[in-house]
Amino acid sequence: MSANQERIALFERDLRSTFQLTHLQIEDESHLHAGHAGAATGGGHFKLTIVTPEFEGVSKVARHRAVYAALNKHFPAAIHALTILAFTPSESTN
Repeated sequence: MSANQERIALFERDLRSTFQLTHLQIEDESHLHAGHAGAATGGGHFKLTIVTPEFEGVSKVARHRAVYAALNKHFPAAIHALTILAFTPSESTN
């Protein structure tokens, strides 16, 4: 297992312990940012798609804050940048 695969497994563990997930996908997009100044710190670039009924009635900003709170300990060492797509089951196509 690569270092980024291990990181993703840890992110998934923390998200699953925080939310009742109906869908979770974490993509490593670090290769798209090679040479970027932030890449030098060792933190990766990730794209996260998360679906949970807990986001029902919650603003987009609050959803992102909740995800950041769940992954807080991984910043900045493991995560330099994070794209978040956060949905309720009724909003999701997954």
